[in-house]
Amino acid sequence: MSELAARIRQLKKEKNALILAHVYTPPEVQDAADFVGDSLGLSRRSADVSITQDKIIFCGVYFMAETAAILAPRKKVYIPEPKAGCPMADMAEVDGVLKLKAAHPDAAVVTYVNSTAAVKAVSDICVTSANAVRIAQKLPQKKIIFVPDKSLGAYVAAQALDKEIILWPGFCPTHHRILGEFLARAQSAHPEALVLAHPENNKNILDRADFIGSTGQMQKYAAESPAREFIVASENGLIYRLQTDNPAKKFYPVTPLAVCPNMKKNTLEKLLNVLENEANLVTLAEKTAVKARLAVQKMLELA
Repeated sequence: MSELAARIRQLKKEKNALILAHVYTPPEVQDAADFVGDSLGLSRRSADVSITQDKIIFCGVYFMAETAAILAPRKKVYIPEPKAGCPMADMAEVDGVLKLKAAHPDAAVVTYVNSTAAVKAVSDICVTSANAVRIAQKLPQKKIIFVPDKSLGAYVAAQALDKEIILWPGFCPTHHRILGEFLARAQSAHPEALVLAHPENNKNILDRADFIGSTGQMQKYAAESPAREFIVASENGLIYRLQTDNPAKKFYPVTPLAVCPNMKKNTLEKLLNVLENEANLVTLAEKTAVKARLAVQKMLELA
């Protein structure tokens, strides 16, 4: 692995490439990246005009690489594994969103970034788990169509009480594998640990959490909290980042089932292939990219 990592470091300089990785990717991929973060942090980094590299290699799932391509139209964006999809993103389609929008013309279409570029393009604004509540509260519309995650949408509805939230019936299979009985066992095994939960979880998990937030917000909370032990109700790849950043603290998974198989498709071998062959370029139709960019940029402005 060390030879692979060394070759990747050499080639990214030669190819003038920036490597971005989501916190759910394998540890060795995170270690090879120039920046590791959650969806909001990675979106901001992609949009950063001060970045001098002309290529972005996005280690994550496909909709994330699409978002990078939307926000950095003058750069070439690549993904190590183009088949790394997102089941939740695939649960929303353009025709259904447009029909719902036609049925509720006074509603704002608020779309989680965990969605395809085509769905973003028919949305009024995008959100991440870090800013969804804040943006919903700021919108002038009283009615919101929230796409595609019903769990995050329900969490927003519970915070933005003056809004009527119409939920799209999508969900994250990985977070929905985190069951209440698994959390109860983890809490019994680690009674002093605080529970950190992602809002993509079901309500029965969120109701038992000490802190609810995006992966980036959980990282910040864990770093600043005086607590020494944490149970992490999110994709288990986050634990590597938390443990690396807080070596004096302990982090426990709720269940070994909380693994996103698509995120794990990112490997050093595939990352090296992109650098060597400039493979897996992410391309978008210009019309789709322009419309989707408006929704994502509105998010970054309000956030």
